[in-house]
Amino acid sequence: MLVIFGLGNPGKKYEYTRHNAGFCTVDYIASKHGIKINKIGFNSLYGEGNVYGEKLLMVKPQTFMNISGKAVLAVKSFYKLENSDMLVIYDDISMPAGQLRVRLKGSAGGHNGIKDIILSINSDEFPRIKMGVGAPIYEGEDVADYVLGRFTDNDIAVMSKAAEKIEENLELIVKRDYGALMSKLNMRI
Repeated sequence: MLVIFGLGNPGKKYEYTRHNAGFCTVDYIASKHGIKINKIGFNSLYGEGNVYGEKLLMVKPQTFMNISGKAVLAVKSFYKLENSDMLVIYDDISMPAGQLRVRLKGSAGGHNGIKDIILSINSDEFPRIKMGVGAPIYEGEDVADYVLGRFTDNDIAVMSKAAEKIEENLELIVKRDYGALMSKLNMRI
């Protein structure tokens, strides 16, 4: 079994904001594979299906970004998952919009959702895909306001292509072939 967590904030107010890149990507992958994310549990919305011969759980924590670890730990504990059975997809302001980076471990890099997951599961060793959303343009612009802001039209096109790239490589994710996934996704745009 593989669980893909897309991080974001619940509610209409936060739909299609930079911080919800993970939610949007999970929705896209689920729609391409006929998975309905309509179940409630584990402090999350989730759906499940069988993809490339493996049970796949698509999860959107509903705890708000900064306490994403609560939902991740609930799923991990219930299904008795190893960290390698999880993949977290989330936004990153340190990379240009649409750039992707796969990592198997590492610090939170200032991302509060990842920081809470690390604290909750007591490990920084879990697969993740960072989705670049760009950085604030204006000097002094508040980072929180920026990530809770909506994408520009140009960024929507770029982010859609990034989500497509992740979905196109879903078989590598399901097979946990992260070396091959890194070589395909960890490229500058």
